[in-house]
Amino acid sequence: MEERLKKYLQDYALLLGVAGVVVFLDQWSKTWVRNTLAIGEVWMPWEWLRPYARVFHTTNTGVAFGMFQGANVVLMVLAVAVSVAIFVYFPRVPRNDWTLRLAMCLQLGGALGNLIDRFIQGYVTDFISVGKFAVFNLADSAITIGVFVLLLGVWLQERQERRRLRVERAAELENGGG
Repeated sequence: MEERLKKYLQDYALLLGVAGVVVFLDQWSKTWVRNTLAIGEVWMPWEWLRPYARVFHTTNTGVAFGMFQGANVVLMVLAVAVSVAIFVYFPRVPRNDWTLRLAMCLQLGGALGNLIDRFIQGYVTDFISVGKFAVFNLADSAITIGVFVLLLGVWLQERQERRRLRVERAAELENGGG
């Protein structure tokens, strides 16, 4: 029993530690933007950077790319459901599956970062504007990076499985099977 409790505490320490860093950085950056720039205002430390990247204070009641505007309540419920699912499922993920574990940590942090905004303000603060791409924030970035890490993990596992099957087939052929 004590060993199992220790495992859960270690698992949740990792999950809450990484997610906590994401939430902290997300909320800190959004607070800086809200306290420094009016909605619609742009900040440029270097004018030559303007076509490529800038800080642009805007709000969002939908999801990425401005879709589903006004769906704040639905998105809050979804964020809570995803967060609970990650919290419940995380200890079941094998410790050697670092990609899935990292992806879940980043996605929990991103979901909670935007959930805090939706709950307190009724909208999400977005401010990272790159080229002509949609404006986003650090929580959005964490979710997106989490998805890429998850896809990387799936690709690595499939690659490893194919390699294992090739080795098994070669061993069968060597032993006169097949």
